[in-house]
Amino acid sequence: MDREDLLTLYRQMLLIRRFEERSAEMYALAKIAGFLHLYIGEEAIAVGAIAAIRADDYVISAYRDHGHCLAKGADPGQVMAELFGKATGLCKGKGGSMHLVDAKRNFMGGYAIVGGHLPLATGLAFAVNYQKRDQVVLCFFGEGALPSGQAHEAFNLAALWKLPVIFICENNRYGMGTPVQRAVALYSNVAATARSYGIEAEPVDGMDVLAVRALMRRVVKLVRSVPHPYFVEATTYRFMGHSMADPAHGHYRTKEEVEEERKRDPLVLLRQSIMNQKLGTEADFKQLEREVGEMVAAAVKFADESPFPARTALEEDVYIE
Repeated sequence: MDREDLLTLYRQMLLIRRFEERSAEMYALAKIAGFLHLYIGEEAIAVGAIAAIRADDYVISAYRDHGHCLAKGADPGQVMAELFGKATGLCKGKGGSMHLVDAKRNFMGGYAIVGGHLPLATGLAFAVNYQKRDQVVLCFFGEGALPSGQAHEAFNLAALWKLPVIFICENNRYGMGTPVQRAVALYSNVAATARSYGIEAEPVDGMDVLAVRALMRRVVKLVRSVPHPYFVEATTYRFMGHSMADPAHGHYRTKEEVEEERKRDPLVLLRQSIMNQKLGTEADFKQLEREVGEMVAAAVKFADESPFPARTALEEDVYIE
C-alpha cells in the first residue's frame, strides 16, 4: 500500500458519498422522480471489491446501484442524467435510478426485483465458462434477497456447474426495514444459505475498504484460476433509510444507534489510517474535497441542462452501446 493507492480509494468512496448526497438534494427538489435508494455508508464494499477485478470483469447489482456503477468507472454526468430521466443518461433516460447499465464497462445493470438479478449473474458466469474466457462476475445484493427462491436457484446452478461468480451480500442487518429482534434472527448468518449448496463463504468487515479489497483480491484469484462460485458476506450499515421514502434513520432504528454506527464511517476509517501512517495531509483531503465537489457539481449541471427524451423515443428500441 502506498500513498497514491490509498488516496485513490478514498477519492472513489468520496465521489460516491458526495454523488449520493447531491442525489438526495435533487430528489427533494423534484429533479429526480420515482424511487431513490442511497448507498451512503456502504461505499467501502463497492470500491474495495471492484478495485480487485479487471476492467473486463462483470459487475451486476440490485436497485441500490449508483455506487457500484460509479466504482466500475461510469461517467458521473451520465449517471446523474439517467437519474434525472434525461436523454443523455446511461440508458437514454429510460432506466432511472434503479436500472443503471454501462455495458461498455461491463456494468450489467441494477435491477429492481429483490434477488431477481442473481440468476442473471449466474447466466453471465455460464457465458464466460461456455466461451472459455477467464473473467469473473461480481454480484452485489442485500441480505433481504436471501429468502427469495431465485437466489437459491442461482446458488444451486452456480455450484453444480462450477461457475466463476462471486456473490457479495451487503448485509446491513435490517433487510428493507425489519425490526431489530426479527432482523437478528433472519440475517445473523446469511452465509449459511450459500454453504448449504456447497459454496465456500467468508465474512468481511464491509466498513473497511482495505479489508474488503484484500479479501476480494484473494477470492478473485481463486475463482479466476479454478472457476467456482464464492460467497462473501460484507457486514455493513447504511446511514440513510431504505429509500428516500423513509425517515433519515428509518422507523425501525433509533437516531442514537445510527450516530453510534457513524463512528465507523468507511471514509473516516480510511482517512484515519492514511493520517496515522503519515501518507496524507489535511491539504490532500481538502484538495480531494474540492476536486470531487467540482465533479459532482458538473454532473448535476450536465443533467439539469440536458434535454428530456423526445416523444418519439417511446417508439424506439432501447439500445445501449
